[in-house]
Amino acid sequence: MERMSIMAKETMKNKSTRELLLAASALNRRSFVKGGAAAGAIVAAGPAIIENALASSGEINILMWSDYLPPEFIDSFKAKTGIKINYTGIGSNEEIINKMKANKGQGFDIVSPTNNQNLEWGPLELLQPFDMSKIAIDRVNPAMSKIGTDGWNFKGKGVHWLPHIWGTEGIGWRTDLWAPEGGVPSYGDVWSEANAGKTMGRPHSMMLGAGLYMETIGELEKGDVWKAYTSEAAMRPIWQKITDWTIARKKNIKILWNDADTQKNALLKEGVIVGQTWDGPPLALKSAGEPIQYQAPKEGSMAWVDGMSMPIGAKNMEEIYAFIDYAYQAEPAGKAINKHGYNSPVLGADKFTDASYKKNFAEAYPGDALANLNPWPAQAPWYAEVRTEYRNKFVSA
Repeated sequence: MERMSIMAKETMKNKSTRELLLAASALNRRSFVKGGAAAGAIVAAGPAIIENALASSGEINILMWSDYLPPEFIDSFKAKTGIKINYTGIGSNEEIINKMKANKGQGFDIVSPTNNQNLEWGPLELLQPFDMSKIAIDRVNPAMSKIGTDGWNFKGKGVHWLPHIWGTEGIGWRTDLWAPEGGVPSYGDVWSEANAGKTMGRPHSMMLGAGLYMETIGELEKGDVWKAYTSEAAMRPIWQKITDWTIARKKNIKILWNDADTQKNALLKEGVIVGQTWDGPPLALKSAGEPIQYQAPKEGSMAWVDGMSMPIGAKNMEEIYAFIDYAYQAEPAGKAINKHGYNSPVLGADKFTDASYKKNFAEAYPGDALANLNPWPAQAPWYAEVRTEYRNKFVSA
């Protein structure tokens, strides 16, 4: 009975997150007349923040996903504010947490955890709350900002996370070399004998994708992948099956990736024809004219929101708020989308995107794909540890 109660709560959490992401995606695809007006009403706060920032050190140290701050964004921010961004790119949440643990929260002004990491970050006490009076939060999709107020208000001290970029993980492929059967790809395509030696994925998430596919072919019970989040006792037998299944097919995988550049290079230069990827890298290639497509698979794409958090050792406070203010302006947010290929929570950002962005979005999520999103569930520390154990077994096999 207790397990069923936990599972019911987790299901409700997932449903709530899915509703937020659906609301966000719907807002993201249309013009924001009302939202743009609201943003304009509070834009006056920006210059004061920037002026204060220029009076301090003029630098900011950011630990963020490797393709989220295109050079054009960094250059325009410096031209506008005079502030230099010291940008350290990362490829996983584990890297962020491990670096912050090792440095005891020192060395960076902003880090970028994913929304489902709150259960891991809370107990660490390595983040400090934002002064929300300095943040134009009304410029941001309320469905996204709600994640921070609901899940990242640690010990009632305030918001420790702000939305920055959202996207999904699904299937990317070379349109000149491969096509999904029936027009819709599957996580199973990454593991198939037909594509052996020409596929790629990130170890822990492609194992989860394999689990979702295994549910459709009877290798796992329907719902097992999400049941694994409820307790270690529930997780271990499920992930053992996933690990055994994926190890038996590991020979079919050509490349294991951990960042955006590896995904791009694999599709362009390494002979990969199909892989489990983030949406940004293949869509950025597609926008650049390469024969690449990205689409939500039959089993549903994995959805996430990456944010901005402030470590306890943050030093450049005025620069932090100047950066957030700039990141929450529609024009720079929209222009950044054209480079990194993900989606922005900033109201009106889509007005400043290329025409290809809207086309790419519609083609990536056809039909009921947005209604079939799989939000990454909140991940407890024990889950991360056990997943790493099975992930390492797969990688070393």
